[in-house]
Amino acid sequence: MTLSELCIRRPVMTTLITATIIAFGIFGFRLLPVSALPKVDFPTIAVTATLPGASADTMAASVAGVIERQLSTIAGISSMSSSSSQGTTQIIIQFDLNRSIDAAALDVQTALTIAQRRLPIEMTIPPSFRKVNPGDFPVLFVALG
Repeated sequence: MTLSELCIRRPVMTTLITATIIAFGIFGFRLLPVSALPKVDFPTIAVTATLPGASADTMAASVAGVIERQLSTIAGISSMSSSSSQGTTQIIIQFDLNRSIDAAALDVQTALTIAQRRLPIEMTIPPSFRKVNPGDFPVLFVALG
């Protein structure tokens, strides 16, 4: 007697076994520790550079490009994005999850020191960086009015 034949000949038993499996599944699902927004610390560093009076194109070409080329030599970068506006460039670097944020900050500091030699002479304020946790920012803004 095969399993299919047994299930066809005994429909009550099949229904009870199916109901038991579903009940255990629901019970087990309720015990799973699931969070709507899990706490994950992404190792992220934001670099900011300012050159007063420079256009966005100048910032992108002569500041962001130089800094990005130097930062791209750092190991463990998963993504890097930059945005340039009037007199300001911001570069967001996200590292692999297994990378220590403190070690990454040291590497960024070294890269910025090296890149500073190739930045425009008019740039009197050196680029700065800070550790950022994207999980600390709100997911949604709601404006009522």
